[in-house]
Amino acid sequence: MHVENLTLAYVADAPVVDGLTLEVPSGQLTAVVGPNGSGKSTLLRGMSRLLAPKSGRVLLDGKDIHQLPARELARKLGVLPQGPVTPEGITAAELVSRGRHPHRGLFGRLTGADDAAINEALQAVELTELRDRPVDQLSGGQRQRVWIAMVLAQGTQHLLLDEPTTYLDLAHAVDVMNVVHAAATSGRTVVAVLHDLTLAAQYADHLVVMGDGQIAAQGRPVDVLTAALLDEVFGLKATVVEVGGAPVVVPDRRLAG
Repeated sequence: MHVENLTLAYVADAPVVDGLTLEVPSGQLTAVVGPNGSGKSTLLRGMSRLLAPKSGRVLLDGKDIHQLPARELARKLGVLPQGPVTPEGITAAELVSRGRHPHRGLFGRLTGADDAAINEALQAVELTELRDRPVDQLSGGQRQRVWIAMVLAQGTQHLLLDEPTTYLDLAHAVDVMNVVHAAATSGRTVVAVLHDLTLAAQYADHLVVMGDGQIAAQGRPVDVLTAALLDEVFGLKATVVEVGGAPVVVPDRRLAG
């Protein structure tokens, strides 16, 4: 996936992402981080065709995503937006089955291949035993894993996930990131917008740091996430230590005085 000179805006003459170019590494997990208002989620909206560019383009397998028929794009690109709304009363398996819509035939019936994809996705997020449970009766972490299973069941090679760990406690966030990382290690190309810098650094193969609608830095987390960058981009005084080969951010304590 390639982003070429992309400019995105919600209001004319007020770009949120301005002339950004990014080559997304294939078969890896790319985490996009940055302070509030830096353009992270806007970039993902542009990459998923939810927001039309003011200029530039997004290429998927060498083709402009805005030139692809919707059904063809849905077979290539799975998208999990921020804060998806769960339909009332729907079970986990029913929600996951919606990921198979791009593959259904004329009459929209589920095939054996669809059932296999649904079962495999539920197994990947370790929710097979809860397949018949209404989603609104699941915990926050379980609900998020069901949504991710829906995207996995779509069977695409590219996944875009906007803040998949938002509002989750650390244990549930780790559960979700284990699933996301497993998707990347299976050969999929995954881009995830994340808030937690340490969580992003622990799981990402490639880290993109955004600031003011541009890429401030990118590369391996251990190379990118430095005290100097945190100060410059986030306005954060912190110490960065390496644990298990990945950087961990330890904010400096601020005392009132």
